[in-house]
Amino acid sequence: MSIRHGLLALLEHGPRYGSQLRTEFESRTGATWPLNVGQVYTTLGRLERDGLVGQSGEDGAGHALYAITDAGRAELRTWFEKPVDRTSPARDELAIKLAMAVGAPGVDIRAVIQSQRRHTVKAMQDYTRLKAQALAALEDTASRERDDVAWLLVLEQLIFQTEAEARWLDHCESRLIRLSATAVAPAPAPSDTASAAVEPGHGPGAPHAPGAGAGGGGEAGGSGGRRGARAGGRGR
Repeated sequence: MSIRHGLLALLEHGPRYGSQLRTEFESRTGATWPLNVGQVYTTLGRLERDGLVGQSGEDGAGHALYAITDAGRAELRTWFEKPVDRTSPARDELAIKLAMAVGAPGVDIRAVIQSQRRHTVKAMQDYTRLKAQALAALEDTASRERDDVAWLLVLEQLIFQTEAEARWLDHCESRLIRLSATAVAPAPAPSDTASAAVEPGHGPGAPHAPGAGAGGGGEAGGSGGRRGARAGGRGR
């Protein structure tokens, strides 16, 4: 998450002080990624060092105000125009957990998946309920508040994200079931060949012919698994 650029975007609307920036950031994102004042001022200090913001006096209550510079506006424009890089994804704790659970002694990876799925589906339902409330609030007001619209977009991103995670967990469980079935299935047994006793032929000059007998065979076992039911109501 780019706190740096988020603060620049807020400062483009005019000078702000630290706690004001924190409040506006959390209002815009629905406090999905809460900030503390220390984090805000640390970021402001780095932005000032880089020449992207500068101090702009104080307000009536004595709060030090920060304002965006021309260099800061250019940085912000570049951030808005440049796609977010997905070639170096951020570390995902769930993906790392499942990767480490594979083959870990005493760990039932399917139980880990099922526990996470329940949590993910619950989160998806909570986000969907919040989305319905956000839509109702927007419909009740004549004007479209900037923060309300921004929060709605964040909520919808969270819904899509949890839906994708639930589908991925289903896929992981299905994949493990198939791999497990392949690993435990016995290989087909080779056929047994037995020679029959040679008996005299019938009729004059009939040659003696061996009788051939065969038997044996293999059977591959399989296993099945229960798929967790997908839940969640997406409202588009």
